[in-house]
Amino acid sequence: MVVDDSAVIRGLLTRALEGDAEIRVVASVGDGQMAINSLQRNSIDVIVLDIEMPVMDGITALPKLLAVAPQVKIIMASTLTLRGADVSMRCLQAGAADYIPKPTSTREVGGAEDFKRELVSKVKALGAAARRAGSRSRGEIRPLTPAAPLPSAAERAAGAPAPAPFRRPEPGPVTLRPFPTPPVRPDVVAIGSSTGGPQALFEVLSHLKGLAQPILITQHMPATFTTILAEHISRQCGLAAAEAKDGEVITGNRVYIAPGDFHMLVAQRAGQNVLTLTKDPPENFCRPAVDPMMRSIVKGFGARKVLACILTGMGQDGMRGCTEVVNQGGVLIGQDEATSVVWGMPGAVAQAGLCSAILPLKEIGPTLRKLATGARP
Repeated sequence: MVVDDSAVIRGLLTRALEGDAEIRVVASVGDGQMAINSLQRNSIDVIVLDIEMPVMDGITALPKLLAVAPQVKIIMASTLTLRGADVSMRCLQAGAADYIPKPTSTREVGGAEDFKRELVSKVKALGAAARRAGSRSRGEIRPLTPAAPLPSAAERAAGAPAPAPFRRPEPGPVTLRPFPTPPVRPDVVAIGSSTGGPQALFEVLSHLKGLAQPILITQHMPATFTTILAEHISRQCGLAAAEAKDGEVITGNRVYIAPGDFHMLVAQRAGQNVLTLTKDPPENFCRPAVDPMMRSIVKGFGARKVLACILTGMGQDGMRGCTEVVNQGGVLIGQDEATSVVWGMPGAVAQAGLCSAILPLKEIGPTLRKLATGARP
């Protein structure tokens, strides 16, 4: 279901979505109250919900929609402003599954291939998660097959080869790696996340206050949104968190967030680990991306001193970088499927046999804290 007070925007979003043969828009309405009424009549997997609307806005409608259909996945459509990012963050905490930066004009919606690719990929990934959770209990389930995402404009312009499209691994036994014996106290904690990541980060980081190590985070988010994410982490988790600055010396007991549209890397200068921000081509269709962060951390800190964690998210970003971490002696923790909004990124590292533990979200923070102090998990 598409919910927006602009009939033109609704039409453009509908055409973008139904341009994929595996997506069907079953309802298109102009305000939150109409969305609630429609949801009571239809079996819907995903709702794209505008924030600012007459009669009932998206913030008010969000909890009411989830009360009608708890398994439905809601994507908030937000403008790329500080206020829009802040409202989106509050919506994620209130139960929204994800957000998408809303184009500022109908021309952008109609012509932006990157926007269409992001919208379609998020709807398909969240739709699959909603169906597994029972969103179609009131109707027939039409099976969908994931399609390969299109290269982004930046990747096409840079001529970067596109990675192989991610395919969700078939369920099967997962092999865990042993923890180092004796335990190794890490020098840095590195976390990668995407869809559902902000909610997961708040939960995990709430257990890491006072940690001696620096915490480096790449969360797939655009600029402005990463600014607000850092502010929310500081406020809710009691940690000193901020977007990374180019050339900044990495110090302990701080959280560094990769800024939107920049890869965050670690480099050594004059014997110190410093942060560098680059506009290198996107990896895994993302900038910032987890893989380059993980690779650079291994070079800067040494793999045996890295404690890595992959949280909920689409795709497989982080798998290649974490392969380098664990092959050289580092430790990786992954989030389990049951508590992930989308088990793409953690599923990829789990099925690749890279994790020493695959845990429910609420157990990850306490486990990271134990490992960071050099204790056994």
